[in-house]
Amino acid sequence: MTGFRTVLDDLVFPECPRWHEGHLWFTDMQDHRVVRVEADGSATTIVGFDEVPGGIGWLPDGRLLVILHESQRLMRVESDGSVTLHADLSSVAFGTTNDMIVRSDGTAYVGDMGMRIHDPSVATRPGQLVMVRPDGEIMVAAGDLAAPNGMILVPGEARLIAAESAGMKLTAFSVAPDGSLSDRTSFAALVPEDPSVPYSPPDGICLDTEGAVWVADPIGRRVLRVLDGGETTGSMRPPDDLIPYACVLGGPDRRTLFVCVARGHTGDAVSGRRAGAILAVDVAVGGAGAP
Repeated sequence: MTGFRTVLDDLVFPECPRWHEGHLWFTDMQDHRVVRVEADGSATTIVGFDEVPGGIGWLPDGRLLVILHESQRLMRVESDGSVTLHADLSSVAFGTTNDMIVRSDGTAYVGDMGMRIHDPSVATRPGQLVMVRPDGEIMVAAGDLAAPNGMILVPGEARLIAAESAGMKLTAFSVAPDGSLSDRTSFAALVPEDPSVPYSPPDGICLDTEGAVWVADPIGRRVLRVLDGGETTGSMRPPDDLIPYACVLGGPDRRTLFVCVARGHTGDAVSGRRAGAILAVDVAVGGAGAP
């Protein structure tokens, strides 16, 4: 592996990276926009919102889906650039709707964290994965999760892996043809690398062709590669004490690990500051599945 290099800087709080149709996409959350990185390295704002957006994905016809944090609305960006409501999750969600992954048939899985990230005075409840069918039908696919965050669909989409940030673990589910989730199993429990670090919460995650998961651990300030069962096979720290929040494998051969970094995630840490960036590092094993 080579060292980290900067792909894009002058960001506020980049998160939820995706490799889609030859481009890196991400959400600059505190800047309230979804961004695509062009071939020349420039950044194009695809859509903006008046609140914090989270995870993104695409319907089979190419239209973009974006989940909004606090209003719990799943928005759809039409081919003409207009934005419409795809589904209102407020009837089932009670926390911040943060990250999301979308199946090839357009079924979306949205993480309801069970807490209000931007309002800690609201009581925390168990999190859940909310499934939104392509026609907008909503149901709870899995409950009793500890702040579900990043998600993976493995090749063939028969398995979903979710990061439980407050549980310090990755949890896997079987995915039925109708999109329902079952057979909950433990993929990996995360252990802090530094004994002085109290816990190791997984944030954004991605998969490689050997079935290993790359995990962004913001408290440990590292990205690590873990196998099914929990063995850690690699760990890297971004330079300059930058904090990693999410990662995705992309590039022509999907052997570039893109890492979203910032100086912090709270309002005070990011307000008025453009200290966020996307870094990249070359890895030996290419990406698989989604994102």
